Amino acid sequence: MSSQLKNLSDFSHTTVPSGANYKFGIIVAEWNAEITGALYNGALKTLLENGVKEENIISLPVPGSFELTSGAEILLSKRRDIDAVICLGCVIQGDTKHFDFICDAVAQGVTNVSIKYNKPVIFGVLTTNNLEQAQDRAGGKHGNKGDEAAITAIKMADFSANI
Repeated sequence: MSSQLKNLSDFSHTTVPSGANYKFGIIVAEWNAEITGALYNGALKTLLENGVKEENIISLPVPGSFELTSGAEILLSKRRDIDAVICLGCVIQGDTKHFDFICDAVAQGVTNVSIKYNKPVIFGVLTTNNLEQAQDRAGGKHGNKGDEAAITAIKMADFSANI
């Protein structure tokens, strides 16, 4: 597996534009709060470090990863000034097919909201086999998916503004 020896949150190979001119929404799932809290902290820190003003970040919790889609939909329907939405969640494989249904629904839902509003909606959802893998990707040895989602949001907001 290519990620075994790699920090996936290394951005030294790319240029990240300033986020100073953009407004972002962060929708974060409360389920698996230890993990999603770390993802949120990473995303927030990364946005701020890249010039986004604190008052230009709207953070809203939803109960679980399944609700990320409706959270993004509601935010974009009420706040047309948002340039990108970051959806943060964590779904850990269990003994039933529930994992597959949730992961598929959230991935499709995030895509559909993005297309509907013509705004970047970023999939910052961990879909792991176990808690250790989630911890490794929420500030552990493989970096922080929240950081990655924030960088993606900044880059896509800038892309959208400059097309």
